[in-house]
Amino acid sequence: MAVHAHPDDESSKGAGTTARYAAEGVEVLVVTCTGGERGDVLNPAFEVPPGHEFETLAGKRAVRRLEMAAAASALGVRQHWLGFVDSGLPEGDPLPPLPQDAFARVPVEVAAAPVVEAVRRFRPHVLTTYDPSGGYPHPDHVYTHTVSMEAWRAAGDPARYVVDGGAPPWTPLKLYYNHGFSLARLRAVHEAMEGLGLESPFGDWIESRAAREIPERQVTTRVTVADYFGQRDAALVAHASQIDPTGFFFAVPRDVEADVWPWEEYELAASRVPVEPEEDDLFAGVRGTQEAR
Repeated sequence: MAVHAHPDDESSKGAGTTARYAAEGVEVLVVTCTGGERGDVLNPAFEVPPGHEFETLAGKRAVRRLEMAAAASALGVRQHWLGFVDSGLPEGDPLPPLPQDAFARVPVEVAAAPVVEAVRRFRPHVLTTYDPSGGYPHPDHVYTHTVSMEAWRAAGDPARYVVDGGAPPWTPLKLYYNHGFSLARLRAVHEAMEGLGLESPFGDWIESRAAREIPERQVTTRVTVADYFGQRDAALVAHASQIDPTGFFFAVPRDVEADVWPWEEYELAASRVPVEPEEDDLFAGVRGTQEAR
């Protein structure tokens, strides 16, 4: 079960992994905390689908649900909405307060309750989410980490989140943080592109990260996903309001990416089964155990 903040996050973070496991017969559920209603249009070629409008939060929510359905189909996964409202990305100095209806303002136990219920109903052995920074400082990403950790701790506790008619407790076995654009990945692809005489999209990014001395989080797990780049890309393109098909995500030729960086990386944040220091499978230590039967 992959917990994400907005529609499109599932396609830009761990999409190859979910597509691979789904193709291998693993049940995969993407949980989307918000409707992405406050996301800006990031694709200059985007056209609002016929019969829809994009001027209100409700209108944006409806369009982004269409996009999400197409992305989930491309990945071959199930998807579940929690129904919270996008907090938006505050800008300015000082930062303005979040909207009253923002996901990141919902009390933790209220926001975590549907995540706990989703865990109990879906019964995942592996849970993925964001690290404490959210991966980047969007309030919804940071809060997705918070509610995911609450669900990890509480879903198996019969004394917590007791709901009439709710699913029985369930305890996931492993918890991972998604790693997206690590500095190691950026440098490897950047150097490969320059070696081929191609323009790299990562040069300025590498320099800015090095200048800011952003600490790199530990990588414990690399899942090989090159065979699923096509599904990942189809899922990205499905989010037409957010993803420019001629933009950043598609700047590296896929054969170069497959040769240099065919993996998606994760950080094992917690485990209830014995683990090895390095893994190539999120289900390492889970497959074949009594708990997985």
